[in-house]
Amino acid sequence: MASYNRLNPEDISISTDKVVSNTWSGDTNVLKTHITASTQAVYTSATSQGNFFIEVYGQNLTTAGAGSTATTASVQYTISYGHSEGSGSANFTNISGALGNTATKCIYNQYRQLVFGDETSNFNFNGTTPKDIWVINIARSRYKHSLKAGSLNLRLEDGTSKLDFTDDSKTQSGSSTITNLGRQFNIVSGSDGTMLGSTLNQSPGATDGSYGFFYPDAGILVFNGNALRAHGGTYWNRAGSYTPQKLGEKMYYAISNSAAPYGFEIDSEEKISSQYNFIRVKNSEFNYSSNPSYIDTNGNLNNTTFADSPVTYITTIGLYNDDNNLLAVAKLSQPLKKDFTTEALVRVKLDY
Repeated sequence: MASYNRLNPEDISISTDKVVSNTWSGDTNVLKTHITASTQAVYTSATSQGNFFIEVYGQNLTTAGAGSTATTASVQYTISYGHSEGSGSANFTNISGALGNTATKCIYNQYRQLVFGDETSNFNFNGTTPKDIWVINIARSRYKHSLKAGSLNLRLEDGTSKLDFTDDSKTQSGSSTITNLGRQFNIVSGSDGTMLGSTLNQSPGATDGSYGFFYPDAGILVFNGNALRAHGGTYWNRAGSYTPQKLGEKMYYAISNSAAPYGFEIDSEEKISSQYNFIRVKNSEFNYSSNPSYIDTNGNLNNTTFADSPVTYITTIGLYNDDNNLLAVAKLSQPLKKDFTTEALVRVKLDY
């Protein structure tokens, strides 16, 4: 009586599928409510957290629980403003000039290090190297393996103009650019991964470069400051109604102003690998049960008819390693009758 059968390479097949799900809290892929916390977005000093990033929630914090520190509300994404020379925020070091450090300089250095792996490379948007960037960083808890390229739809309203953004994953020919953050696509005017027109430099100032980059594997969008100013004018300047310390709020209000009915739309994507194990039971195998009730205390069959015509019922299949350690168990939906006149093929699927 055989107890174990070794699986051969041809008995195992592996496949990978992509599963798409909603990104934002509340099981939705369109975020229409954008709320900041007054206790987080503060600018009282050069090192205040609000100078580095603004946390954006998907529900009013005062209705989510007790006060603005309610724990039931989750951060959906953050917004940051970066400048390669540190303009837009105060120096918080004792060193003046180019060697000094500010929040905006830290942000620019942070994201170019994430993308390029160093603090000397600059963001170049299709031939244009601006000094400043706006960054949207979607909370890691909001998506599975990555964000789904081609599902991005984001409208910005800057007071005088409106612009609908997507990525160019469906328009782009060939493979995407690969960076330290994984795949890189261009942020373009359009919808559902398709760019309007045929040129990346879509802003009114043709020399201001493309609108930005989208990194779906890292949940990050980087916007080109020059292109935003070319389209939206003085709204995106570092002066005006917003103090230099509140530059991140320009992007926040541009998003929240268009929240209804458009919202911030994007899908989450997960790769699920499945291993299919084909369990083949030949007619001469597993016809006698190893259950103790099959025999009496003297080793004789309790049911003597099984001596010449044994019958078993397969209910469970166990997968073991070479040390006979049980790794996985598969239960059949109903018992499978087995004797010397029948063979069985059972497919066991493992997802991981």
